[in-house]
Amino acid sequence: MARADSTGRQVSRIICVALGIALFWPSEVSGQTQASRSNLRIEALRVDGGPRIDGLLDDDVWLSAPLLSEFTQQEPDEGAPASERTEIRILHDGNSLYLGVHAYDSAPDEVIATELRRDGDRILEEDNIQLILDTFMDSRSAYMFVVSPVGAQLDQQVFDEGGRDRRGSGSAINRDWDGVWSVVAARVADGWVAEIEIPLVTLRFPEGEPQSWGINVMRNIGRKNEQAYWAPIPKPFGLTRVSLAGSLTDLESLSRGRDLRVKPYVTGGARGQRDGTIADNSAQGDVGLDVKYGITAGLNLDVTINTDFAQAEVDDEQVNLTRFALFYPEKREFFLENAGMFTVGTTNSTGRIADLFFSRQIGISATRQEVPILGGARLTGKVGANNLAVMDLQTGGVGDDPGENFLVARYSRDILDRSQVGGLVINKQASEGGHFNRTYAGDMLLSLTPSLTVEGFVAGTSSPDPSEDNLAGHLRAGWLDQSWRIYTEYTDLGANFNPEVGFVPRVGIRRSKVHFEGNPRPGRWGIRVMEPMWNATYITDQTGRLVSRQFHHMVATNFENGAVINIMHNRYFERLDSPFEVSSGVSVPAGDYTFWDLILSFRSNPSRRIFYNVSYSPQTFWDGDRTDWTVQLGARVTDKLATSAGLSRNDVELPAGSFVADVGSLQLDYGFSPKASVRTLTQYNSLTEQWSNSARFRYIHRPGSDLYVVYDEVRRGPDDTVSPFLEEVRDRRLIVKLTYLMSM
Repeated sequence: MARADSTGRQVSRIICVALGIALFWPSEVSGQTQASRSNLRIEALRVDGGPRIDGLLDDDVWLSAPLLSEFTQQEPDEGAPASERTEIRILHDGNSLYLGVHAYDSAPDEVIATELRRDGDRILEEDNIQLILDTFMDSRSAYMFVVSPVGAQLDQQVFDEGGRDRRGSGSAINRDWDGVWSVVAARVADGWVAEIEIPLVTLRFPEGEPQSWGINVMRNIGRKNEQAYWAPIPKPFGLTRVSLAGSLTDLESLSRGRDLRVKPYVTGGARGQRDGTIADNSAQGDVGLDVKYGITAGLNLDVTINTDFAQAEVDDEQVNLTRFALFYPEKREFFLENAGMFTVGTTNSTGRIADLFFSRQIGISATRQEVPILGGARLTGKVGANNLAVMDLQTGGVGDDPGENFLVARYSRDILDRSQVGGLVINKQASEGGHFNRTYAGDMLLSLTPSLTVEGFVAGTSSPDPSEDNLAGHLRAGWLDQSWRIYTEYTDLGANFNPEVGFVPRVGIRRSKVHFEGNPRPGRWGIRVMEPMWNATYITDQTGRLVSRQFHHMVATNFENGAVINIMHNRYFERLDSPFEVSSGVSVPAGDYTFWDLILSFRSNPSRRIFYNVSYSPQTFWDGDRTDWTVQLGARVTDKLATSAGLSRNDVELPAGSFVADVGSLQLDYGFSPKASVRTLTQYNSLTEQWSNSARFRYIHRPGSDLYVVYDEVRRGPDDTVSPFLEEVRDRRLIVKLTYLMSM
């Protein structure tokens, strides 16, 4: 117990010192933020009736709208005027915010826009306009909306400016949030235009009038690989740096109506499962309800009854050649909205070290099977400088496993200009048997200057069986400016630290890391920027004995044409106290091992019609050898059809045995329109000898209301030897789901 207490006290002292420094630190950020917003302001114009959203920009109401037209390049020529003119007009009628976009282009036939699917992966790589709104003017959180020349939509929530000491957009971004908004776009003779309507009920914002919001707009010109901003953003950062945004001022008479939205759903379909000679075929159908109510303009209550995730996309196949659990991202809609408000952990660290709350621990079993969620509620939002996030969910029992109740409560308070302190409590309680697991944490995020960030947490867990060494702590200091990215971090995870509703793949360790990264710009040979980096990671057990070490060297070269060449070299030390089974029947004996890898990769410009990634990695591996290679090829066949195929191979030779692990995938996307699309995905994993096929059709029949048709199947070779070459269907499902959003 003394060792655990020592760990907690040590990290707690460091965090207390950091908080003390923060309270007396000169607030340089405030000056920079205020200067940016005072110099770039646009007054909100309220009109009695908004324009028709038809993509024509011919309504008279646009003539009096305030205009944004002075855009400045970040890439390739920082500080220069944008090479193409952009006009953004902004209006509101008290119920909705309207934007009129005219993106002039001297070569309109060369505008790149093929992705039609909502939230499609390629929207950000093609021509687009990106809008960000910091509605609470807190220089931390924001809503982001992206529109393409063919009317494709992408939206996301931003927390902590997307990750404070990362270049561009970092980890604190929720790409899967789906807001209710409308857009119609069209190509015209001198470029492209778009009309956007964002109902105010989609946004949370403070009470009071008049009020101001942070606002910025970025235009991406695909063929030139050019990014231009209304409020200039220096090169280390991206649009999510809302502390450097301009201001939308004099917002008055804003209404969210009754702020009540009811969204029922109905599903129907069939499922067939087979285990050897036993088959189980059944019809499936269900109904449920989601309710969203705005308690205040900044505080939102969500209630879910008989929660359904039939439309969630399948997980990507992965091969695990490590000793630790793989991470599969959350894809279920209910858990994605405001997900960043519940986050405490090592979110800015490379890899997954400690996520104290991981929503996939709710409603999904350890074998990635669905567990029914009977219902629950979530309260999230902001009141003044206080951020609140509370969620309570009840799952049903499956087989001999009882149902469980999950309570997650997170509070934080904004301090200084862009800093925050808070706490987290998680309780997991079995409905029968008395088992529980609890996590407690306190955390901080301090932005001491525009470049210097300090963050960390202290945490503990408890379960029915008392145990020592159940504390954890993390501290990180990062520096990011136009020339350097430097950070150091220390993490201490007790051997019995056990957050069952989190994701912590390795405990009983003390981890230290230091990282140096530059970004020189040679200005020749077609190179835009180089990113040489070096870092070292040391991991010991709780007695200080070295168990893992990694030295990482990398040079990435980004070219003006959008291509990237990357060269990496890693040297490893690993200590095994017990044998490790790498693959079925192939084990590595206990002992000390040193090995290395070399990774060579090339990625073409992903906005091109034909794009590809290739990588090759020769390496030593434990007491043997290993060769990895990956090939991915994609094509935008037409403006509606896109496809990509990938194959990765791990060829491993060890004294205990050899094996080859292959993962292949084929994806097809077809966009009938911005409201209707279909995606199919076929995957193969040689280690599990499993084929999977998935098809997902989505039709947005009105904003916020969808029709889904989903087909999934898993094929695997039969266990019997009668037909060893016949792949049989083990699980097949066809589901139709209809949702209908009613706003009141």
